[in-house]
Amino acid sequence: MLSMRSALAVLLTLLLLPLLNVVLTVAPRDFLAALGAPATLQALGTSLAASAASTALAAVLGVPAGYVLARAPSGGRTAGLLALALPLALPPVASGIALLGIAGRATPLGAALAARGLALVDSLAGVTAAEFLVSGSVVAIAATAAFGEVDRRLEDAARTLGASATRTLLTVALPLAAPGIGAGVLLAWLRALGEYGATSIVAYHPASLPIALTVALSADGVPRALALTEAFLALTALAVVLAATVQRRLR
Repeated sequence: MLSMRSALAVLLTLLLLPLLNVVLTVAPRDFLAALGAPATLQALGTSLAASAASTALAAVLGVPAGYVLARAPSGGRTAGLLALALPLALPPVASGIALLGIAGRATPLGAALAARGLALVDSLAGVTAAEFLVSGSVVAIAATAAFGEVDRRLEDAARTLGASATRTLLTVALPLAAPGIGAGVLLAWLRALGEYGATSIVAYHPASLPIALTVALSADGVPRALALTEAFLALTALAVVLAATVQRRLR
């Protein structure tokens, strides 16, 4: 039977070895060429803009939603969390098809959005919507758990001293729950950044990084795709390091 340290070592090896192989396989000049290509830079801009927008929306809606669920009776909290988990359980392609079913060009909502210049199909708004559908629940779920760990007596004390419910949330509960919420925001952003399935159904153009990676694999083969994969890996590694630094400061 594996010891706990052995289990950790095996897990890290299985997960990180393919990524390490990418770093060791791709020559630096190929990596820089792939990263600096106009198509890559355009896809990078699309991915950063769409993932930032979808994650911001997930945070704005998910933090208060998580607080409400954390303070709800257990039955309501369980039902709410199950509802939030449902979009996460769907295959991303199914999520994209569901989004087309409600906001595609032929639907009343899609037509109304298009008339206002907000068409989702093959647009940056569509990339954002697809990424939000597959990652928007993560912040709310993380916030529910984080607020659930906050001592209710501290909030009760603040209310006794005259603080409003909003002020209590902002000055007592939110600072204490911030590390857990921050982790949820990071996970939501990484999930949005790497989203391919729903995005490819709703908005293949403008190409996001995952779609550009698939195009490179089909058009130029594995070496080119590996170089783009390393660029993607460098971006996500930088994001994780920055997020970990912010979290340490929050703690």
